[in-house]
Amino acid sequence: MNAHDNSSRTIVEIHILETTAAGNLNRDDTGSPKTVEYGGVTRARVSSQAWKRPTREAFRELLDPRDLGVRTKRVVELLRGRILEQAPQADGELATKVAESILSDGAGIKLTKPRAKKNAAGDADDELQQSGYLLFMGNRQYDRLADVAVEALAQDDPVKFVKSEKKRIKQIVTDDRSIDVALFGRMVADATDLNVDAAAQVAHAISVQAVDAESDFFTAVDDVKQGSDDESDAGAAMIGQIEFNAATYYRYANVDANRLNDTLGDAGATAKAVAAFVHAFVTSMPKGKINTFAQGTLPDLVVVNIRDTQAVNLVGAFQKPVEPDYVRHATEALVRREKEFDDAYGIAPVNTWAVRVGDATEAVEGPDGLVERRSTLRQMLDGIETVVAQRLSEQSGRLTPQTGAQES
Repeated sequence: MNAHDNSSRTIVEIHILETTAAGNLNRDDTGSPKTVEYGGVTRARVSSQAWKRPTREAFRELLDPRDLGVRTKRVVELLRGRILEQAPQADGELATKVAESILSDGAGIKLTKPRAKKNAAGDADDELQQSGYLLFMGNRQYDRLADVAVEALAQDDPVKFVKSEKKRIKQIVTDDRSIDVALFGRMVADATDLNVDAAAQVAHAISVQAVDAESDFFTAVDDVKQGSDDESDAGAAMIGQIEFNAATYYRYANVDANRLNDTLGDAGATAKAVAAFVHAFVTSMPKGKINTFAQGTLPDLVVVNIRDTQAVNLVGAFQKPVEPDYVRHATEALVRREKEFDDAYGIAPVNTWAVRVGDATEAVEGPDGLVERRSTLRQMLDGIETVVAQRLSEQSGRLTPQTGAQES
């Protein structure tokens, strides 16, 4: 990873105010909505992991699947499938053996046999080996490893061939340029040379106001029983309860575009990846109990800054819980907090966009706001992509003056 001085930094911040419907977006171990104590009161909370997953899932609609990764323990099964796609005539058992050798002997990934499960007949399933952790690796990497496997299958001793190609196999995994792997990172405890530093950071979302969970008592009726003539046992066939809440959340994330570019190696591709991340993060929603609560909202306000200094989480704007109306007062607090930080620390953004809806968010616009005029989501994404690509290209030229190389 290249070292970047402050003058060459390109940090993209995303600040969101979003009012959700009643729901249970992210449950704790008791099934209750997650909370946090902040500013002396209980706030609703959604963990960063709970918002990262729908963000990653949204990438499938925004990016080429070949540029994305797969996070799974079932790495042997996945690689074996790619091998048999390329060499359908290959023996399945041998393909499995080669897949295991490529991952363990070649890439240095520790594999273990999963705990045996009994099927309906009472026999133990002979499951394929798995990694001891969720391994995040790109689709293109699996395809390239399958290429090696097909070559190995043509040899008299496939496993011996795989071991002789260890350096090549390691390089294939190390060269992973999958966008989501680069954004969210990869940690391999038993092969640290395969680690990828995450370019994106996502904060836990917390409510701007104090929130208490409520309980929904529900019943379910048996359709057949209800339609019968026997009313002697009328009533619910099932009863239960579920906790929920509703809140206006402050959501925050940032992307170090320089670090992302170090991994992806192309300014244009990095700019597209940053714009895709912003798009996915803004429009995604955790799916906890979504069929029960249909909490598919969109943000009231999105502010995106590009800074050349450092990323700044503005959650302190809500250390004192805001009062109704929540969106208006939260917007005013957010604007005030950013302007105070920018003035006190001299970290004014080089670019800012704001997407907003409703009169309650009007404080972000105008001479006393953060932007002169609001943008649409499309305008904001286009602007981010253009500015990031331009800055990274210019920075590349400044960082490698001895070669004169500059990305177009």
